Amino acid sequence: MSDEVLSQFTQQVDDTPQIDTSRKLRVGIIGTGWIAESHMDCYKQMPDVEIVAGADLIPGKAEAFFKRFGVEGVRCYPSHKEMLDAEQLDAVSICTYNATHAECAIYALNKGVNVLLEKPMSVTTEEAVDIMKAEKKSGKILSIGFQPRLDANMQMIKKIVDTGVLGKIYYIQTGGGRRRGIPNSTFIEKKTAGIGALGDIGCYSLDMVLNAIGYPKPLTVTGYTSNYFGTSPVYNNPTDAARFDVDDFAAAFVRLEGDIVLDFRISWAMHIDTPGDTIILGTEGALRIPSTDCWNGSVGGPMTLYHDVAGQQTETVIPIIPNSQGWGGLFYQKIRSFLDAIKNGGTAPVPSSQILYNQAIIDGIVKSAEKGREIEIQIPAVD
Repeated sequence: MSDEVLSQFTQQVDDTPQIDTSRKLRVGIIGTGWIAESHMDCYKQMPDVEIVAGADLIPGKAEAFFKRFGVEGVRCYPSHKEMLDAEQLDAVSICTYNATHAECAIYALNKGVNVLLEKPMSVTTEEAVDIMKAEKKSGKILSIGFQPRLDANMQMIKKIVDTGVLGKIYYIQTGGGRRRGIPNSTFIEKKTAGIGALGDIGCYSLDMVLNAIGYPKPLTVTGYTSNYFGTSPVYNNPTDAARFDVDDFAAAFVRLEGDIVLDFRISWAMHIDTPGDTIILGTEGALRIPSTDCWNGSVGGPMTLYHDVAGQQTETVIPIIPNSQGWGGLFYQKIRSFLDAIKNGGTAPVPSSQILYNQAIIDGIVKSAEKGREIEIQIPAVD
């Protein structure tokens, strides 16, 4: 995902929020790469936040990061452990690469710090469970970075399902991706990312539909992954192609509780503009959600509800809700909702109990693809 995509999360409107500044939250940032820039942009707009510490494994990177944003007096550390051992913090944004999400989140929670963890939650189901165990023990807030679900058009999908107008949901097709959109940096190696397009953008499309239908438990999965484009110097630069060892395309057939099947596909590169719109089929109606070209935080256009009215086959267009991102945009709202939960004794805006199932599906796709057959999705208990 590029900075151009993230810039779409910062659309401004006039309804400036009223923020109580009587209590300032001491915040640290773990990992100061490009996604941390979006966190920093938002934190700088919040008068009740004091950025006091940062950590990055690369010498001098954190110092340069805060200098670039004009934030002074921030203490910088070469690791998340040293930062969390030395500082008294209210919250941290974890912006590291996927493979270190679990260790950073667990250490922060064990230190009694609230955590905003960038997506994907982790690489494996087991890591996600370990994070949740630390969350449960700490009593702190852990929220996962799924800002698209804060968009009013995304929320409309859930509202439509909740009305019951679709009847019993039995089949969902979802996914998306890019005709050309392979990232670089730490995204394309297992040692840092663990997973490729599945974790980068696949988690978003899964969250859109699973959140809409109440996050039923996944039972089995038949998964497929490939990386024909990422490893090719024709479609990727030769240096990145040589080190590319994650998925750039994935597909799966997932059985969910409630006799629901999920047909999923996601891609960083392919010879087509989209692998298809999202479709939710029910016994009383169906909903078509136009695909986007790069998971920009909303739907790809007006949605269509297919249903019968007085015995006649009818199509109802659900218009796009304008200016739906609110003050500061979706990314700002993601962070603001997390901080408000801390200050007001609330709950996580995007709870780990839901995203555990999201992660289990992703991990199941990887494991099924490796075995070349359908597997049962095993989710250890969180105790």
